[in-house]
Amino acid sequence: MKSTQKYSLMGLLVVAMVSSASAHPGHDDVPAAAPARSASLPGVPVLAEDALPPNDVKIEIVDGYRLITSNGIPDHAPGQFPNRGNPNVIKPQQQKYRVPAEPKVADKLTEARGHPFGIAINGVVFDPGTAEFWGERQLGWNLEAFGGPMNLGLDKHNAHVQPTGTYHYHALPIGIYERIKGESKAKKMILVGWAADGFPIYGLNAYSKTDDATSEVKELKSSWQLKKTDRPAGDQGPGGKPDGRFTRDWEYVAGSGDLDECNGRTGVTPEFPKGTYYYVITDQFPFIPRHYRGTPDASFERRGPGGGPGGGPGGPGRGPRPGSQAATN
Repeated sequence: MKSTQKYSLMGLLVVAMVSSASAHPGHDDVPAAAPARSASLPGVPVLAEDALPPNDVKIEIVDGYRLITSNGIPDHAPGQFPNRGNPNVIKPQQQKYRVPAEPKVADKLTEARGHPFGIAINGVVFDPGTAEFWGERQLGWNLEAFGGPMNLGLDKHNAHVQPTGTYHYHALPIGIYERIKGESKAKKMILVGWAADGFPIYGLNAYSKTDDATSEVKELKSSWQLKKTDRPAGDQGPGGKPDGRFTRDWEYVAGSGDLDECNGRTGVTPEFPKGTYYYVITDQFPFIPRHYRGTPDASFERRGPGGGPGGGPGGPGRGPRPGSQAATN
C-alpha cells in the first residue's frame, strides 16, 4: 500500500518553526545508518571550540555505586552549534549520575523512554530518542534521529544539543571510539560508556564466541528488523511501508542478529574477563539500545521543568513537536 502522506515544503517550514525550541528540531532525508553533517546557520554566531571549557568528568566507585560527575563537555571537538537543524548552543552542565557497580539482570525489561540511556566515559549522555512525532504524541509515531523527514543537525559524532545546552549522542560516539581505537586497523572491543542500570556499553565489536576472549573480534548485528506490513494511514499513522523513519517501523526478531532485544548479550570482555551482561551500540537500529536488561538508576530520570540530576529536560517526549497537520500537508 502506497502512502498518501506527504511532507510538503510548507509543512516542513511550519514544523521547523514549531520545533525551534525542542530538543531535536528538524529532519531532512538522511540515510538511516549515517549521521547528518552539521552546518553553520547564516547570521547566527557559532560558539568557537576554544570558548568551551575543557572536558571535566570524574568516575569513581563509592559504596557499591559507580558515581559519574561531569560538565557534559565532550573530550573531542564537537560540530558547529547552532546549525540549520539545531538552534541550540552547547553549555556546561552539572551532571551527577550513579549506577550500580555490580548490576544485576532484572526479571523483566524496562523501556528506556524519556530519559538518557546511559553516559559515555567522557561524561556525555546517550539519549537515543527524539521529541518529534507524526501526528498526536499518543499515537506513538516517534520520528527517528536517522532517516527521518527532518534534519536534526547531528554532527559527525552523531550528537547534537538540547535546549538546555546539553550535548548528547544518538549513536556511536565517533570521537571516543576513534581515539581509543587509534591507528590500529584490527577490530577490538571498546568500552564507550555505562548504561543507567550499571552494565557496560561497547561500540560495534565483540568476541565472536561469547565465552572466549581469544576468538576473533567481529562487528555485531542488531536483531531489530523492519516490519513487513504497511503502517496505518489516515488519522492513525503516516501510511506507507516501514523504512526506518519511525521507531514503530522496527520490531525485534529473535535470532536474526547477534544481540537480544536490549541490543546486548552476556559474555567475557576485556574489562570483565569473568563475564558480564553488556550492551552494544550498533550501526543500525536501535543504534543506542532502547531497553534495559537491568534496573535503571533513578538519577537518570528527568523531573519537571528544572530537570533531574541528569541536567534538565529536553529529551525524548519533551517540548514542542510537529503536529499532524504541519507534518502531513
